[in-house]
Amino acid sequence: MLPPISLGLWHNFGGVDVFEQGRAIIRAAFDNGITHIDLANNYGPPPGSAESNFGEILKKDFTGYLRDELIISTKAGYTMWEGPYGDWGSRKYLVSSLDQSLKRMGLEYVDIFYSHRPDPNTPLEETMMALDQIVRSGKALYAGISNYNADQSARAMAILRELGTPCLIHQARYSLFDRWVEDGLLEVLKEQGAGCIAFSPLAQGLLTDKYLKEIPVDSRMAKSHGHLQQSALTPATHTAIRALHALAVSRGQTLSQLALAWLLHDQRLTSVIIGVSSVTQLHQNLATLEHTAFDEETLRAIENILNERKKETAA
Repeated sequence: MLPPISLGLWHNFGGVDVFEQGRAIIRAAFDNGITHIDLANNYGPPPGSAESNFGEILKKDFTGYLRDELIISTKAGYTMWEGPYGDWGSRKYLVSSLDQSLKRMGLEYVDIFYSHRPDPNTPLEETMMALDQIVRSGKALYAGISNYNADQSARAMAILRELGTPCLIHQARYSLFDRWVEDGLLEVLKEQGAGCIAFSPLAQGLLTDKYLKEIPVDSRMAKSHGHLQQSALTPATHTAIRALHALAVSRGQTLSQLALAWLLHDQRLTSVIIGVSSVTQLHQNLATLEHTAFDEETLRAIENILNERKKETAA
């Protein structure tokens, strides 16, 4: 029972960003039906600052009964502090990290707590037992996993079900340019009765109108920090971006709206997490919900564009 579009605080809500801008985005998101806010312990930069800023916004604008109208999620799995217990998936790290996250946000509990990535050195049973312990303690209402492949997900969900804390949802990277979840994971989630929520639906901003020509100086790709590097804008990707843009225009949409609509028309997805840098951008993404239907001809055209990109990339 999540909104079709959720708001992620991965970028633009950290200590290096403008607090009042993030505050305005979160207020506008809630006012327009986005009741799910997604975080992680390491979101920033610096790590933890997105949760701290969100906690301040909750205190200023979302007091009292509004907490019962919000679904707040956070995660632990990536490096948060120095030493052997500051990342991955041990019980020590997951429980300690959530305690710190709750303190930063000023909350008694989160709605969903995720194991952010599988740990190659900790038994999967221990990681899942930590999620079970966290739910039973009341510090989270539901357990989720993120970035687990199909086999890892099936095993993790079987363990959680046996423990009596079924896995609610899997958060996976999924976009027109990144479709790894179609190689078995979506089938596993359907079999297990778990939802799928997509992050990076715009491929870190590649699937927007920003990169139709050159790289704008104020774009995510131009920043010194972050995951989107200039090397991502290959000739094959640039060609695909322009072709998808033309297709979007023929539908009366922007490229980002086309990319979001393509995900939302798939009934296997519970929600799509967007990241925005302005209220204007938020409203543009929300307008996607006005047109999420696709005819077979358009779907074939999209597949042809993506196949050409794959061929050129492999050549």
